[in-house]
Amino acid sequence: MNLKYPFDPYLKHHVIIGFGLALWIFLFLFITEPLDISELNTSEKLKYLPFYSLIATVSYLLFLPLQNYIYKQSQNNWLLKHEILFLLSLSVVSVILARSYYLYVVVAGQANPHTLGYMLMSLLLPALAIILPIIIIGRFAFGKYFEKILEDKKIEIKGEGNYESLKLHLNDLIAVQSSDNYIEVFYISGSILKKSLIRNKLSKIETTFSELQRTHRSYIINPYHFQSWKTEKGKHFLLLSHNIEVPISKTYLDTIKSTLNFTTAG
Repeated sequence: MNLKYPFDPYLKHHVIIGFGLALWIFLFLFITEPLDISELNTSEKLKYLPFYSLIATVSYLLFLPLQNYIYKQSQNNWLLKHEILFLLSLSVVSVILARSYYLYVVVAGQANPHTLGYMLMSLLLPALAIILPIIIIGRFAFGKYFEKILEDKKIEIKGEGNYESLKLHLNDLIAVQSSDNYIEVFYISGSILKKSLIRNKLSKIETTFSELQRTHRSYIINPYHFQSWKTEKGKHFLLLSHNIEVPISKTYLDTIKSTLNFTTAG
């Protein structure tokens, strides 16, 4: 249940799923004619059936803020248990709204409406059995597509020879420190600070990734993680994410000021 599950946080893709859901439900009801729909003429079908589609779409879209909240609270991770909870909640709310629409709009004032049990067995559960796989496939496909986009955006810090390389998102990289014939890479995995030792040269990393900025003969940083400027006994430092402190040599001081939009340094 704690397994990671493909997830797409883009709202526009979920809107596409929502409206695709509406079209699918309308066609399902119009063609299969469950319950008393077969007794409706075409104009009556066009009057009542679109609202069942609208109920499903609204139900789906209503859960998107909660979905986004769970995603953020889980540090941009979406788990299988989250997906199951989402689908179950969506199903329950859709059933309640569809039942309410039937009672208070479609057969309002009429005697002997269909019972909830009969409606579940004849319409709602068969509809869910057909509709849920479409939702699952759509969400899964968009999730895998989003994962591919993220994977394509990753950079790779390669080691020399057969040594290990590191593949990560540029914004997860905080700083790189030279350590003899190796470099020590400071980066974020989820919300955890990690370090990897790779056989390579700092100058090669600096040349390969122009987004990074050298601050010292032994350090290059990712300006994205800049937090604050520190001066102590005439020496300058940068404080980065996760309390990483990096020295700045006089050689690179003016360039760093320009990069970080500083005009003065205390």
